[in-house]
Amino acid sequence: MPNSQDVPKLSSIPDEFANVHFDTMNSHPPQGISEYDPIRVKLVVNISSAPDVLQNGLDEIIANHPVPYFWKPDDPPDQAILWHVRFVHSEDMGSSLEVSQETDGSQVAGAHQAGDESNGTTYSGNPVQIIVHFNRPIEGLGHVLTTARTTEVNDPGSLVNLKIFVREQAKFETLGLMIDCSRNGVLTVSSIFEMLRYMALSGINMLQLYTEDTYKVPGELFFGYLRGGYTKEEIKQVDDYAFSLGIEVIPCIQTLGHLGQILQWPYYMSIRDTHEVVLCKSEETYQFLEKLITHISSCVRSKRIHIGMDESYGIGEGRFKQLFGNQDGAEIFVQHLQRLNQICQNLGLKPMIWSDMLFCLAAKNNALYAYYDQNNNPADLDKMRGMPSNVDLVFWNYYHTIPEIYELKLEQHRELGCDNPWMAGAAWTWSRMWCSLPFSFESNRASLIASKHPTKGVKNFMLTLWGDEGNECDFFSSLPVLLYVGHQGYTDATEIDINFMENSFAAICGGELEEWIKCSRLDEPPTANPMEVRPQIPSNMSKWLLWEDPMLAFMGPQYANYNLEPHFREIANQALYKAHTASASSQSRYPLNKLLRLPGLLARVLSFKCHLRDDLASAYRENNRKKLLDIARNRIQALLEAERELWLFHRTRWHRIYKPFGWEVLELRYGGLTARLQTLYDRVVSYALRANIKDLGYSRALGVTAGLAQLMDGTWTPDEFAMSGERSTKADLEAGHGKSDGDEALAPQLSKESYTMDVDSENNDEDPGMKIDTDLSAYDSMTITLGGKGVSKSISFENLSPSQLMPILANAQQTATPVKPFVVKKYTGQNHDHDVIIDSLPELEEDLHCVYPNAGMSLTIEYGRVTTPSRLG
Repeated sequence: MPNSQDVPKLSSIPDEFANVHFDTMNSHPPQGISEYDPIRVKLVVNISSAPDVLQNGLDEIIANHPVPYFWKPDDPPDQAILWHVRFVHSEDMGSSLEVSQETDGSQVAGAHQAGDESNGTTYSGNPVQIIVHFNRPIEGLGHVLTTARTTEVNDPGSLVNLKIFVREQAKFETLGLMIDCSRNGVLTVSSIFEMLRYMALSGINMLQLYTEDTYKVPGELFFGYLRGGYTKEEIKQVDDYAFSLGIEVIPCIQTLGHLGQILQWPYYMSIRDTHEVVLCKSEETYQFLEKLITHISSCVRSKRIHIGMDESYGIGEGRFKQLFGNQDGAEIFVQHLQRLNQICQNLGLKPMIWSDMLFCLAAKNNALYAYYDQNNNPADLDKMRGMPSNVDLVFWNYYHTIPEIYELKLEQHRELGCDNPWMAGAAWTWSRMWCSLPFSFESNRASLIASKHPTKGVKNFMLTLWGDEGNECDFFSSLPVLLYVGHQGYTDATEIDINFMENSFAAICGGELEEWIKCSRLDEPPTANPMEVRPQIPSNMSKWLLWEDPMLAFMGPQYANYNLEPHFREIANQALYKAHTASASSQSRYPLNKLLRLPGLLARVLSFKCHLRDDLASAYRENNRKKLLDIARNRIQALLEAERELWLFHRTRWHRIYKPFGWEVLELRYGGLTARLQTLYDRVVSYALRANIKDLGYSRALGVTAGLAQLMDGTWTPDEFAMSGERSTKADLEAGHGKSDGDEALAPQLSKESYTMDVDSENNDEDPGMKIDTDLSAYDSMTITLGGKGVSKSISFENLSPSQLMPILANAQQTATPVKPFVVKKYTGQNHDHDVIIDSLPELEEDLHCVYPNAGMSLTIEYGRVTTPSRLG
């Protein structure tokens, strides 16, 4: 762990935590705790004696907490200090919280067993007594966990002699989280439960699941159709679970725009204005929307509801104009809101909406610039005078790092007649595979400072997680931002000390914050400091590098001045190592580090893919066929294997946290990339060998051991090739060791199979032979013997190849099938189908142009733009 002088601060210690007293708190710089260091504090919570309002929630958190901080009856005796935690519920506390030490430390001083003072791990005698006075449930337990970890790090000798007193005041009535469940990824109920537990320990007391059409509605067969929509029973389960943790669940739906998933069906043609926007003024539309609001509000306890209405571009410009004539978009919007507000009032609901369309319609500009333009104030327009005063406006802004920008816009919301606007920040999870943590900290810091302003602030703040562009990101990568917002919500301070955050993240979530932040470097240039924030909005470089067409690669000029290979290799090595160590033992202090495998595997793919087209084009223009063949063998093969490994792990992770619906969108992307890489490989190899493509049937790149060519040290194909080894009997998808054959372990009957292949080739400098391509990936270890032409060597290796495309055996009962020999014959111009002879590679002849001058890699680009660069127009 870096010390405070090496790492820029996210913030300084909050004022409340200045009251936390440790003996020697500042005498030693914080020291890191390794994965397998024993837990020195165990929390003892007597659930049966806790207030009724806490019992179910405490039981769930203690039973499912990822780090073993909670004492269990089967724990070894005298291996840790016991902190007994008692909860006292008092409505007089309001939104305050108090954590203190009930027993004077002097009563247990000297209770160390003889000779054990040096390491502070074994104690006997009276336990430490911690008391939590609360009104809002659960949140105090997160402070106790953070305090235990912080004490361990700063001075383990004070674990008994500490004095602790924390009193804090919540800065918001509602501090919430909104999760996008409408961009393919629909979280399973169990995943929502997991997120709710993290929320409770972070002091987050509200959840919204953003559902456009991903909830089932009686009588509406296309709602949730093939999209994994939540049933009423599932939503009720979420509401009950959240209630046990003191968290309110507020429905979050759409009632104007963003309804394209429903409006695409002919069944809803009668209520369609445009492909995304419903038909305002139509009574059929309002009957339909009332049905939605009535159903979704019946699933939860809350009497608040979010009815959306954001980004309703083209309102009144489709069938509306044909039926009702020209009408100002702002007027249509306000009238529509009035009708919806009446529906909500009739049901006893208090609605809220996203506020962007009020500003965009006033400016007659759909760009975000109109929303954030400080001079654009819709309150100046008479057409906005009919805004219902009881509707809360949610100001969403994820892009700025200056608090004053937020303050001014919040004031404009009040001028619109909304006395109680909400502020919505975001963790940057959209259009990427890993949350952009540094910028998320910085942008939320600015919006939180404005939101906590004593006169210009707000009462309600929520963090949003969006999944635009297919929801490729693992939403749990945003947990550091969730925790950061939680701490900011209970202090007047503007900063949170990064050492404090590291300890809190380790205790509450079970991850190493520094390692998670480092993975954000996937979208940063190699020269960037991952702990610092750049002024511009974060790029999604790793996404567009992953999906860009490998043969056309038109984004290459954007990063031509950087050497990205070592950059991505370093990220991959560190992340995969951390993922492996987190999965290797059930006693790891950082079990959540196993999620680092996704960014690690992505970085490994990018280390092979970046600059690939440039290297191929260079060799092609030099007419260096040997070099082209080397790139095909050593790089494209490795890339195909790495990409397959990423796909398999991403698939498993998706099905673990999301419903299966929606994965097909991402799988088509992986399939498209695989097909393009295969075509690239075949064309390059065929050109390099002057061979007919149809003669390369046994040289498929898929399933080839990526490291074999390197092990052979450039020796061309031998006359004999034999391999034997022990087949893997386990495919642990979370271990990070490089195999992903799916969820099922390989059958143990498939051990110690042997294969023999004969290869003939014409081996000369002008037309080198082709190395045998086969699959060794099903093996944990292998011995390879190469013989022929007087060459013989033995090589041992382990875990070189990530995975196989197809099993060598059809099933566990079959005998090994011999692999056909692959004979490469020198092209003589006879007896070949000339239509499939590759005598040129036009894709590598094109000069690439810089499409975004001066932008470098600071770009956020959509999937379609980089896969078909010459077809979008």
